Amino acid sequence: MSQVLEEFAAECRQHLKDGPSDTALEKVVGGLKKVLVNQDVIETYFPPENKTERQVIYEDPEMGFCILAHVNTGAKTSPPHDHGPNWAIYGQVEGETEMTEFECVEPPKDGLPGKVKPVKTYKMTPGSAVHYNVGKLHAPERVAATRLLRMEGKNMDGVTRDAFVKVAD
Repeated sequence: MSQVLEEFAAECRQHLKDGPSDTALEKVVGGLKKVLVNQDVIETYFPPENKTERQVIYEDPEMGFCILAHVNTGAKTSPPHDHGPNWAIYGQVEGETEMTEFECVEPPKDGLPGKVKPVKTYKMTPGSAVHYNVGKLHAPERVAATRLLRMEGKNMDGVTRDAFVKVAD
């Protein structure tokens, strides 16, 4: 693991030691913004031959949060979602992501997806990062190749989450 990422992980532990409040997550976002533009990090985790869509590059043994490198080689759209019982942070390394945040208008029930309506849309460009605390619904859309560093409150591999569908405003 790169020295920069090791130092960042240690900072994250300090910020998150009392829990993932919005204030703590904003501090993590502030540190992540510096990591996103660090040439050593970019060269280490995003060399040209890296085509891995989801790669856990750090998993904290003490607190369980993860740092992931994502390489999207083309357009990709995700449906509205949250990260279940966990928070997430998206950080843009390369390319552009249009992120939409949603409000739940009807929760999932009896195996049916919940219904959401968009409330805010913005562009994420290299060096930008944003956090989504537990239950914060969002959906990224990428029209071209992107590279991201993303964080999860815990490794979401295998975690089942509720489904949501967008309804008209």
